[in-house]
Amino acid sequence: MKTLYVVTHPQSIHHVEGKVGGWYDTSLTDLGHLQASAIAARLAELCAGETPLLTSSDLLRCSQTADIIGRQLQLTPRLTPDLREMSYGVAEGKPQAWLDTRRLPVPDQGSLDDTGGIDGAETRRQTGTRIYRAMDEILADPADCHIIVTHGFALTFVIAWWIGMPIESLGRVNFPVKSGSITHLAENAQWKSRAVVTLGETAHLANLV
Repeated sequence: MKTLYVVTHPQSIHHVEGKVGGWYDTSLTDLGHLQASAIAARLAELCAGETPLLTSSDLLRCSQTADIIGRQLQLTPRLTPDLREMSYGVAEGKPQAWLDTRRLPVPDQGSLDDTGGIDGAETRRQTGTRIYRAMDEILADPADCHIIVTHGFALTFVIAWWIGMPIESLGRVNFPVKSGSITHLAENAQWKSRAVVTLGETAHLANLV
């Protein structure tokens, strides 16, 4: 059975500052580091007896999370820009309110190629294309168990790739989860069917404030 555990990075500085994330490269907060340790401990339980392949977005909040997981599981993370969050162009690093007051409504048709009128912002098509490329490369490895560290909205595209959703359908899909979550994906070896076993598990963070 092919098994994937997809982690969304925990609390980052842009969260507490109320700033737009995307490719804006901020580190984990102190709480985020504690949450990453809890994620690593949970993954050690889930991956007991396995030697996973660990792949992460190269942005700091994910690479720091992957480093903590790697130390716990004795793995060396592989970093790739293809697992980054959707880029918000000129809005990145600005207050979230700045983006909220400027972003245009998504059109009824053409949401796949919508940028909301924000200069330099990625579309869902562009984001999905690079994340699908990353997933093709990751799953080309014969390892049975994979850990993937990415971002909250980027997770939607990872799951869409997993269940075989064509890129043309990405304009209307969203799998919302919380920061610091673990999503369990599994493929049945006999039937080659792919399941979303759990979506956005956060029980491992329950005792953290």
